[in-house]
Amino acid sequence: MTTLLLIIIYLAFISLGLPDSILGAAWPAMQPTLDAPLETAGYLFMIIAAGTIVSSLASGKVIKSFGTGKVTFISVLMTAVALLGFHFAPSAGWLIVCAIPLGLGAGSVDAALNNYVATHYKAHHMSWLHSFWGIGATFGPIIMAQFIAWQNSWRDGYLAISAIQFTLVIILFLALPLWSKAAKNHHAQPDEEEALIDEEKNVKPIQIRGVKLALVSFFFYCGVEATVGLWGASYLVGAKGLSAENAAKWISFYWAGITVGRFITGFITFKLKNRAIIRMGQMIALAGVMILILPLPSVFILIGFILIGLGFAPIYPCMLHETPARFGKKHSQSIMGYQMALAYTGTTFLPPLFGFIAAHSTLGIFPICVAIFVGAMLFGTEKLNRLLKNKHVQEETI
Repeated sequence: MTTLLLIIIYLAFISLGLPDSILGAAWPAMQPTLDAPLETAGYLFMIIAAGTIVSSLASGKVIKSFGTGKVTFISVLMTAVALLGFHFAPSAGWLIVCAIPLGLGAGSVDAALNNYVATHYKAHHMSWLHSFWGIGATFGPIIMAQFIAWQNSWRDGYLAISAIQFTLVIILFLALPLWSKAAKNHHAQPDEEEALIDEEKNVKPIQIRGVKLALVSFFFYCGVEATVGLWGASYLVGAKGLSAENAAKWISFYWAGITVGRFITGFITFKLKNRAIIRMGQMIALAGVMILILPLPSVFILIGFILIGLGFAPIYPCMLHETPARFGKKHSQSIMGYQMALAYTGTTFLPPLFGFIAAHSTLGIFPICVAIFVGAMLFGTEKLNRLLKNKHVQEETI
């Protein structure tokens, strides 16, 4: 039963990744059809991310009331209906309406499944879980590119992905009894969690040294990952002259880099510490950005996007897993909530910020902005590492 439930969770994370990557891939084809300004994609992305923040903050009470299984089922149903709405939307205004349930559904299922896996399964499953999210994020642009190439119809691409989501909705509905059985097996756990909450009532984790630097890192990581995913295809079309369908295919290699990288990271964590893996990922991502900046042949642009994806791959899951080691198990639960909130805040604001800047200048500044965001993330993590190292030395001296 435990293995079957884990398989269903992995499938759910594929569905979580599918809609995350298709807006950026489809936007070069959507924009002229809807007669919408370039920056509209950024506003849509911001609305989706804002819904994700709201549902993530409320997920604790919602999951406690309804259980992980029902929350996951309802959340995926919301995303399926929202994607179907994108297919039928006659204007950009209707896309805004559909973006609301898309964000609310994504945030709930993300928080529910991450918490469940962190609580009930071994640590390496976290990296592999996020690699399955990458599978969805990789195939989303591929599916969209095929429909744009064959039928010149981004709408049918959304319809196909909505159908996949509805298929998973049926699977999740049939699997609801498995969650109930699993809840009985973990019946003693809520008492332990309640005791932890009582213990932390009078603590202010935000005041712990280094927490704010960690929040900066999460803000810029998720912001830059989303910026590359949303605007990468537009950059390839507007600045490099690729067709919309080829740009969608090329950006899928970025998501593939994240997917493959996170699968590999699950094994690397047995040999290297999280901090070393995080630093290595940031260096690889910066190398990929430098390739985009340099005046190299077109094939190197594709290599650059792949390297950025591979570099990004281990950063997020390793930073999540590093939280108890950085700040102690007593405070990790509260700090984890802050980190997720700042991560979604970065996702909400950095992509539309770039869209606004590009609309008033040029899409050619894309690699420069990505380099700045990655550099800010690297600054935050390295300063945090030095702070924690000095703190450890002081404690040993005392």
